[in-house]
Amino acid sequence: MPLVEFEKENGETETIACEKGDSLRDALLNEGLSPHNIPTAVSCHGLGTCATCSVVIKEGEAGKPSLRERARLDLPVASPDVEARLACQVTVTDDIKVSKPEGVWGKGTE
Repeated sequence: MPLVEFEKENGETETIACEKGDSLRDALLNEGLSPHNIPTAVSCHGLGTCATCSVVIKEGEAGKPSLRERARLDLPVASPDVEARLACQVTVTDDIKVSKPEGVWGKGTE
């Protein structure tokens, strides 16, 4: 089972285990952790359209973005300095460490 280390906004980290092949978004939500910058109820529910589940993969391999994810990330989602990924589009296959960056849609933007 892959391990996901999630760095929360307060700097604390929480490590969870998930099934290989789970979406990062679902793995976090199943453990009571939210990757969203808005209430989950008003997100796109994993369709890859709202970009409120933007994360940064700090360690580990998360594969290349799909065409859907790339199309959404090509729109103004994050500061150009942020290498954002959409948690709903990342398939967990190996241990990874992720964090919620500043400067992504709905968080730290003006």
